[in-house]
Amino acid sequence: MAANREPFVRTLRAQWLGQQMRELRERRGLTLKDVAQYLERDFSSLARYERAEWPFRRDLVVALLDLYGVYDEQERERLIQLAQDAWRVDRWDNGFDKTIYDNSFIDFPWLESRADLVCTYAALLIPGLLQTRDYAEAVIRNAEPSSAGEVEIRKWVQLRMDRQQLLDRPSPMRLAVIIEETALRRPVMSRSVMAAQLADLARATAKPNVEIRVLPLTLGLHAGLDGTFWLFRMPVPYSDVAHAETLGGRLFLESGNASRYVRAYDRLREAALSATESAKLITALAEELS
Repeated sequence: MAANREPFVRTLRAQWLGQQMRELRERRGLTLKDVAQYLERDFSSLARYERAEWPFRRDLVVALLDLYGVYDEQERERLIQLAQDAWRVDRWDNGFDKTIYDNSFIDFPWLESRADLVCTYAALLIPGLLQTRDYAEAVIRNAEPSSAGEVEIRKWVQLRMDRQQLLDRPSPMRLAVIIEETALRRPVMSRSVMAAQLADLARATAKPNVEIRVLPLTLGLHAGLDGTFWLFRMPVPYSDVAHAETLGGRLFLESGNASRYVRAYDRLREAALSATESAKLITALAEELS
């Protein structure tokens, strides 16, 4: 009699690992059938591993990395460790490096593309998903070291522009933004660039999948004084994920650890201007600069 398989709580780590293993297989031009025959394993079981319905075992990941020709020690250690942590639903810490996107584990665009609703509280700048090209370039140049070349800068700006396509695809991302009025008034670049950015932001308020609310200057103490954060409301069975950045690194929080950010966002939304009032304010600020 076959043993019953214990239920597995499907985690983001497991889904992230499954996607990466599938991409490695496809880059080698192998089908699941090819891999199953080589490893003498059941085809359907391998498919479930890639879909994160079952957690990858460490020994299977090692065998697959050998088959897929992944010999870089750091890359192997990363994926093997991810397999060992696939069951975890807790905090993720990640140090910064020189790149905008760190693919060492779940990355920002990956979460954006899978969330039912993406929420953000923007304390200092207009969020990247709503930035114009000129505004984005100014922000990226300010954030990156002086050693970054023009090719790198252009690449990062284009990546940011490409991310915005999520808002306009046939099944668009749902985005909810709470932004400080001070962020709207911050002169990131010239008057004309800021006018264009605010006019573009005003147009975004008309999109049915985008909600933009402004926290007015007159508001005193509120739930966002600890700084900018993102909140990804994930589909069942995955837990919500909160994200915050500091000079020391990135912090991702899952499940109950993200609840503090859920409560903070709800309080900020209650304190902000309505969507209609916010659109009027953004339009007025754009006209002031025109």
